[in-house]
Amino acid sequence: MSPDLAGDGRVRRVRAGPEDAGQRLDNFLLREFKGVPRSHVYRLLRRGEVRVNGGRAKPEYRLAADDEIRLPPVRPASADPAPPRVPASLRQTIREAIVYEDPRLLVIAKPAGIAVHGGSGLAFGVIEVLRADRPGEELELAHRLDRDTSGCLLVARQRPALRELHALLREGQVEKHYTTLLEGRWVLGRKTIDAPVLTHLRQGGERHVRVHAEGRSAATVFAPRQHYRELATLMEVRLLTGRMHQIRVHAAHAGHPVAGDERYGSRVFNAAMREFGLRRMFLHCAALAFRWPGSDQRFAVTVPLPDDLAAVLARLPLGRRDQAGASGSSPA
Repeated sequence: MSPDLAGDGRVRRVRAGPEDAGQRLDNFLLREFKGVPRSHVYRLLRRGEVRVNGGRAKPEYRLAADDEIRLPPVRPASADPAPPRVPASLRQTIREAIVYEDPRLLVIAKPAGIAVHGGSGLAFGVIEVLRADRPGEELELAHRLDRDTSGCLLVARQRPALRELHALLREGQVEKHYTTLLEGRWVLGRKTIDAPVLTHLRQGGERHVRVHAEGRSAATVFAPRQHYRELATLMEVRLLTGRMHQIRVHAAHAGHPVAGDERYGSRVFNAAMREFGLRRMFLHCAALAFRWPGSDQRFAVTVPLPDDLAAVLARLPLGRRDQAGASGSSPA
């Protein structure tokens, strides 16, 4: 199934096979339209030139076996400018960030400030750097992290592994644990916030998420680990669903926004945290765990808190009653 890269103006229709079931439409197109810029592929989707079963489809649509995909004609690959060369320093940064590798999977300790993929003015992210560094490998993101979030990132090295990981994520079978610092003294103990979230586009195309009755279901488990007087609380968080900006939105909804969060947070609190050296959002994907389908083999990986965030914690003040740590600090 190759797209019309010859530029002869033909529209092609292909059917998704069993091996494509569960894959995101955008990832399918990026693989099929090799040599076509990512921005152009997303433009085709926005314009409705790509159709699934005769209708428009969003980039995050999950293909089903036997779906009919309309592939519009695209420019020849030779007509596009050569992609920018990935700097050697960035390649080295991502190489050093690989914390686990086997024939099915890579785990990256993603640094904050690096996007998981290119787009929106970025020439490349983690996945483009990996593909440039490992030509010939079929590398695909299994999930995503915000640009300013650090921590565990799963990258599939095989199509079957990608399908299995996507299925596990859809079914909520991947344990996702985060570490974050929230504003104020959390007094709710271990608390599950079960509140639907709705995503909408603001002027300029910025995505904004808020708690709303008409949104998609979302549940987050918060548990305090350490109080820093009345200023802040270090939290362990477990995601029970995987909605956009879920931790950040639920934390703000509880009245304790994430430190350094410029979209949903507090300007006053963020300014105070800068005095303690915080230069980005305090959100870190600390651990992921799941069982591979079929073998039921458990896979688990942890990534320690980065030095920049650990240094902030070391500067924060502890009160006498906080020395032993917060109660109810061990999430399931």
